[in-house]
Amino acid sequence: METLLFTLFLGTPLWLWFTFLGLVMAILVFDLGVLNKEDHEIGIAESLRLSAFYIALGLGFGGFVWYQLGATSAAEYFTAFVVEKTLALDNVFVIALIFSFFAVPRHLQHRVLFWGILGVIVLRGIMIGLGATLIAEYHWVLYIFAAFLVFTGIKMLVTEEKEMDLSQNPVLKFMRKRFRVTDTLHGNAFFVKQPNKAGRLVTHMTPLFLALVLVEIADLIFAVDSVPAVFAITTDTFIVYTSNIFAILGLRALFFALAAVLHRFEYLKQALALLLVFIGSKVFVADLMGWEKFPASWSLGITFSILGAGVAWSLWKTRETPAQRIDG
Repeated sequence: METLLFTLFLGTPLWLWFTFLGLVMAILVFDLGVLNKEDHEIGIAESLRLSAFYIALGLGFGGFVWYQLGATSAAEYFTAFVVEKTLALDNVFVIALIFSFFAVPRHLQHRVLFWGILGVIVLRGIMIGLGATLIAEYHWVLYIFAAFLVFTGIKMLVTEEKEMDLSQNPVLKFMRKRFRVTDTLHGNAFFVKQPNKAGRLVTHMTPLFLALVLVEIADLIFAVDSVPAVFAITTDTFIVYTSNIFAILGLRALFFALAAVLHRFEYLKQALALLLVFIGSKVFVADLMGWEKFPASWSLGITFSILGAGVAWSLWKTRETPAQRIDG
């Protein structure tokens, strides 16, 4: 048994994977079974407390990585954690739009986000596993990831963001056409039974389930940027996956506070664009300098500098902007 626990899986001992997965499952059970046993509206104060709890867990796990794998791995974890959490901020805009479109009341939003995170854990695992396999077999794929990040960052800088029209979303149109969907919400139910024309009870999806599907799709779309970004920081699959999941766990809790202050981060998009350009370009810089990889401590410091400057400039420029409330 001891030999099995120390067997390497994707370059990391199995016991470290089991420790991480066990911790995440315990957190989710505690969240659903204790903190949010009943559907209720999560206010900004509660959101901030939960966020502090999740951020502390994420940082604490980084300390565990430092103790077990060393300072370099810890620096890569913290950099990936910060990058993933920051890149996911754009996801908050889309989630708020989805909740508004389906008129999901605030007391039901946590339910969608909770079940959404379970899907994220699986989907991110699949994407990261595929990415790790490709890089292990074909190292040049890493340069494609890096070039994609540089291109994406430049595109974010030079193009204006278009407002999203969810009514024209092809997935939503397909589901409404192919499946039975109720016109209104039915409490916290994702599925309900209603009579058809013949009077027989048949299962219908509710708009709450459609909202969940769109939240999952939104995460997949954002993962196209964030997963290559983390692989450009480190190719250690354990660091990539754990930093992704801990960052997303915390962001889900922070959503309710962020939705009220997103207007204060007006210039964060430009900082994110520069960050993507930096993360992509450092792969090429490391090769030009003859380094095995870009120094992890430099990467962490530059990441904090770019994001710190973007946040500070945004807060200064929007200091007189009135607060907003984004919900269903």
